[in-house]
Amino acid sequence: MGKFVLAIDSFKGCLSSAEVELAAERGIRAVDEKAEIVSIPVSDGGEGMLEAFNAALGGSVRRVSCHDPMMRPIMAEYGIIVQAGGYKTAIIEVAQVIGLSLVSQQERNVLIATSYGVGELIYDAMQQECTHFIIGLGGSATSDCGIGMLRALINRFHGKDFNGIKEHFRNLHITLACDVQNPLYGEKGAAYVFGPQKGADEQQVQLLDRRARTFAEMSAKYFGYDCSMQIGAGAAGGLGYALMQYLDGKVLSGVELMLNLVAFDELLDNVSYVITGEGKADRQTLMGKLPFGILSRAKRRQIRTILIAGQVSDQEQLLAAGFDAVLCINPVNLDIKQAMNPVTAATNVEKTLTKWLREVQSL
Repeated sequence: MGKFVLAIDSFKGCLSSAEVELAAERGIRAVDEKAEIVSIPVSDGGEGMLEAFNAALGGSVRRVSCHDPMMRPIMAEYGIIVQAGGYKTAIIEVAQVIGLSLVSQQERNVLIATSYGVGELIYDAMQQECTHFIIGLGGSATSDCGIGMLRALINRFHGKDFNGIKEHFRNLHITLACDVQNPLYGEKGAAYVFGPQKGADEQQVQLLDRRARTFAEMSAKYFGYDCSMQIGAGAAGGLGYALMQYLDGKVLSGVELMLNLVAFDELLDNVSYVITGEGKADRQTLMGKLPFGILSRAKRRQIRTILIAGQVSDQEQLLAAGFDAVLCINPVNLDIKQAMNPVTAATNVEKTLTKWLREVQSL
């Protein structure tokens, strides 16, 4: 009987972290039914963050009316954790309200997509007496520098501008779960790096970048300081910048924050294998993404680490980085639409882990 730790990120648009891990557990138990399996739903601040952090911290979920990136009415959720000290922490996953998955390919217009809904969630959490916030900045459809979020707060607090409402935020403590290193503007900024995947063409990227630069210059004159070049300012289309510049948010690595919250290192005693993964594994996996953070922790304890993914490239680099095996769950030439089917994906995760463990045990 072996001991396995499952810490697998969501397969975006297909399976949540918990769903991937449930399939992985079935695959392991098909070979070793008495295996000790510790399953940890995880997220680095992007899609699946709310579920993962709530599971780790034992929070409740609040469902509220707000607006999506196109300002259409929707219902979105955030978590509330009652901490030991009696204060409340809100867990906000921005993808819940302004996520790219909420806007079809045909509807995407990054020039009008707004972060307004994030401001609505922050306001609602404040009305529930939350004074601490953990905000995950992954997977947004927006590139408005957080202006929409600020406008929502101004509107909800019935102010004319931010100066008229800023006292409301004086006692807030905001942590931004983010592994994006990019500044707000410039060649490595939000518009140039992330704009195209949100539907922006070359001219729109240039316009968005000019907007961001102008907004940062105006904000710096108002506050007397400038957060636009700080690490993470370009996250979520510049929402990271607004949260730092206007609400004094502090960026922490989403990976490290998640692993510390679940006391990951304490779960590694007597573990045979750590199994991690994500939807697509390639050289970018090694640039601070969740599976690499998990690999780094496991290797400190000399624990073998397996990486699974729906798509795999740069396999040699991944193995050279320390993964003991890199497994693609999908057969070659499987149609992408079929591969993205949740039932198919779960079945393939299960089959992949069963095959791998049988091969390991036969050695």
